[in-house]
Amino acid sequence: MMPDNLILMDAYSQIFRCFFAVRELTNGMGEPVNALLPFCRMLLNLEKLHPGRRGAIVFDCGKVQFRMNLCPDYKANRPPAPDALKQQVPFIRELCELFGWPLLEEPEYEADDLIAALALNYSGPVRIISSDKDLAQLVDSRIAMLVPGTGKNTWELRDEAQVTAKFAVRPDQIVDYLALLGDAADNIPGVPGIGPKTAAAVLNRCNSITEFFRMENPPVAERIAGLLRTHRDRWELNRQMIVLRTDLPGRLQSAESCCVRKLPDWEAIRKFCMDKGVRSLLKDLPQPDVPAEEDLFSPASVPETRPAEKTDSKPVYEQGSLFGDDF
Repeated sequence: MMPDNLILMDAYSQIFRCFFAVRELTNGMGEPVNALLPFCRMLLNLEKLHPGRRGAIVFDCGKVQFRMNLCPDYKANRPPAPDALKQQVPFIRELCELFGWPLLEEPEYEADDLIAALALNYSGPVRIISSDKDLAQLVDSRIAMLVPGTGKNTWELRDEAQVTAKFAVRPDQIVDYLALLGDAADNIPGVPGIGPKTAAAVLNRCNSITEFFRMENPPVAERIAGLLRTHRDRWELNRQMIVLRTDLPGRLQSAESCCVRKLPDWEAIRKFCMDKGVRSLLKDLPQPDVPAEEDLFSPASVPETRPAEKTDSKPVYEQGSLFGDDF
């Protein structure tokens, strides 16, 4: 019997996405809920579309020392996360547990690293909820990504063909590709003079940068070959930064044992929504068996959620640092 799909979520990537998708939303007590409310809707959507009992929501513990040793300025350009977002993180974690998701985090593992280790040590199909391009290096015939779709509460599958269509290189070439380009969001400079089209062209002609350096007469323009040879150290350092860990932490015996989803506690979720003033979610929850005279939707018992501030521009968001500069 084929194992359930293992659903692995990059927690902070989705928390930031939710936070910046809706601006200035508060409950009746004046507390920010603009990340909490859409995150809850996302969990409801996942329960409907991916109800299997294998999965985990994976959190960062901060910057990891081995990458800081390689590049002391790693992620130094990220601004602090907004206070309104930080206030909602503990409630989001509580909500995830009420929905039955195990929460996983590990020192010296970024979320991407822990996701990679879990995915590669699982025996069945894996779906990774994230848009992070670094995770595309994991995609193969068994592992795919679920990225937010263009429609409301939709997900698009990013498999091997979709990764190749998006980046013009195969998933197994992604590490070399990103090592050439660097990552401005993580403060990793790329190889000067090499952009996405050039990086893809070199890899399509040479298969890998390692193979390029083995060739006596590589099939690329001499100017490009000169840039790669001159900045070989930069590419090698970037590659060490970008490649993800594949070893499970010692305390986790297997992906199967630590990624077991429980059934949602709908009664506790209902109480949570009422306590946190996200009243609009109640209608989307399974209806309980209650006496007819009991009105769970009474404005007196449920603080109203204030509407979002309207904006004419598409939300632009940047993942900030939740961990300060102590890592």
